[in-house]
Amino acid sequence: MKKLDPKTDGASQDITAENIEALKRLFPECVTEGKVDFDVLRELLGDEIDDQPERYSFTWNGKSLARRIAQTPSTGTLRPCPEESVNWDTTQNIFIEGDNLEVLKLLQKSYHKRVKMIYIDPPYNTGNEFIYPDKYQDNLDTYLRYTGQKDSLGFSNSTNKETAGRFHTNWLNMMYPRLKLARNLLEDAGVIWISIGNNEVANLKMMCDEIFGEENFVSLVVWQRSKRGDAKLIANIHEYVLVYVRDVSSALAQGAWRKPKEGADEVLSHYAKLRARLGSDHDAIRLEMMEWYRSLKEGDPRKRHKHYNWSDERGLYFPDNFHGPDDGRKNRPRHDIIHPVTGLPCKKPSTGWRWEKKKTDWALQQDPPRIHFGPDETTIPMRKSYLKEISEEPFQSVLYADGRSATLAVEALVGDGVFPFPKNVEVLQDFVRLTTSQDSIVLDFFAGSCSSASAVLKLNAEDGGCRRFIMVQLPEKCDPESKAANAGYFSIAEIGRERLQKTIEVDLNGGAGFKTFKLMDTNIRPWQAGFDDLAPSLLKAVENIKDDRNGQDVLYELLLKYGLDLTVPVEPRKIEGSTVYIVGAGALIVCLGDGITLDLVEGIAALKAELEPEIMRVVFKDAGFPDDVVKTNTVQILRQAGIDDVKSL
Repeated sequence: MKKLDPKTDGASQDITAENIEALKRLFPECVTEGKVDFDVLRELLGDEIDDQPERYSFTWNGKSLARRIAQTPSTGTLRPCPEESVNWDTTQNIFIEGDNLEVLKLLQKSYHKRVKMIYIDPPYNTGNEFIYPDKYQDNLDTYLRYTGQKDSLGFSNSTNKETAGRFHTNWLNMMYPRLKLARNLLEDAGVIWISIGNNEVANLKMMCDEIFGEENFVSLVVWQRSKRGDAKLIANIHEYVLVYVRDVSSALAQGAWRKPKEGADEVLSHYAKLRARLGSDHDAIRLEMMEWYRSLKEGDPRKRHKHYNWSDERGLYFPDNFHGPDDGRKNRPRHDIIHPVTGLPCKKPSTGWRWEKKKTDWALQQDPPRIHFGPDETTIPMRKSYLKEISEEPFQSVLYADGRSATLAVEALVGDGVFPFPKNVEVLQDFVRLTTSQDSIVLDFFAGSCSSASAVLKLNAEDGGCRRFIMVQLPEKCDPESKAANAGYFSIAEIGRERLQKTIEVDLNGGAGFKTFKLMDTNIRPWQAGFDDLAPSLLKAVENIKDDRNGQDVLYELLLKYGLDLTVPVEPRKIEGSTVYIVGAGALIVCLGDGITLDLVEGIAALKAELEPEIMRVVFKDAGFPDDVVKTNTVQILRQAGIDDVKSL
């Protein structure tokens, strides 16, 4: 029976090793004994290598280290917190409290290329809100010190003031490894939206061009969040949202991004009621549609579609011209279109037709025809534009949404002034609606007050979707003098979790939930004996699960190590008096009890025939075996049942 090694099995995905393996598959000659021979690789790539000292590049002090940090595995884990969750047993949503760099590493196995959309609102680096620790480039130890779980002697947390001399460098080194890891989680057709301000938009664009590829850049959206601002020169009343896809060809293959035209669905709904009442009396339907439009107030989005007031058996339409553009082209189609009543050729536009004769004939042959005629041949025919066929439109690269409404919405749930400048849920709903399907995963690893999670929950409530979210938020301490602290909040993570809980209670009547996890060091005790504590260490090595951890803690660490979804169904079952966790309908069986007997092992072996999983893996606690004989027989019994992957920890 192989034992799980905390140094290897206990670490997160080793991205460097995977990159070497990928290189070995492409160029086996350049990898020898697990090491890359760059001279051989250079020969294989030939003239495609650019090693000129002067070339276009984007670099800064610390970039190489930031790249290496992204590839350094984490030895942490995510500890389940059912008591700080909502509907733990049924929900598919996840809230994680912890440093997003370490969390992103831990998610690599379980969520590799599974996330459809990422939205993040990182620090804008204005000089007063960049709270990530000065030693952010360290690993899990930095996080444990920052959150007070380890001695913080000599450890500094400060804002990223411009006087530091490394104002942009610090921010770039913080963002680079996180974006590198985030890209790994995106589906091929996945998209990332990044909110950003003036200070770093140029640097962020260049960084994302490198990480995601210039060819995968979609847009730089301008988001106006107020109507006026104070300034000595120019009032900046907007910020930006950078949009990239992982692979543009995959994104295009899934279809164009379209958002509903505001008010169009309501117009079509009213029209459907008229059709149900008036049937095929299209003249009466038109009169009632026009009267209804007139009854709407100015500014009502439904009134924008008032030109859609004609009706036929296909639906609601308006007669739109199909004149050829006035571009001086002499050979525009000028074929005759015969009036269906008079039988005479209709008047032609001076610029000819936009459609060739073949398409015009097709439109006339449809039932009903897709061409609208006037009372006789003296009027120019029009093409029918049906509202149901154009009720969606491209998302525009400039949008307006007043930030004050978002602030009021959050304050209604968590208290006045508790969380400044949250993002508008309605705008984030548009992002989610535009770029996800109803079963997609949405990730936000700068979750803040969890506006993006609220957007997912509310959109699901609107369209019946089952989108899932993963929120990650550093437990950034609230200023003791702040309104948040006065309202009883210790950290930003607490505010986000409270908002989610209130959103579920108030807006969704409890019809959703989330599982809470917290970043911790591994549950498995490494053997690090010194000369002075050799005897106690030897005793502890027998029981290598840490004293303050329980079976559920270890179970979820195993899910991460095996690359299983953190919301996979887990069924605890009693077999021969011991609790056995059945994960994912038998994909993984975990037994962490003491006093393992062969009867218990036989019961576990029987699960293979009962559940019939494609592959079954079994993990025991090593200290649970009374002796090596039981351990050896356990392997044989399970192997006879067709279970070959058996490990202990």
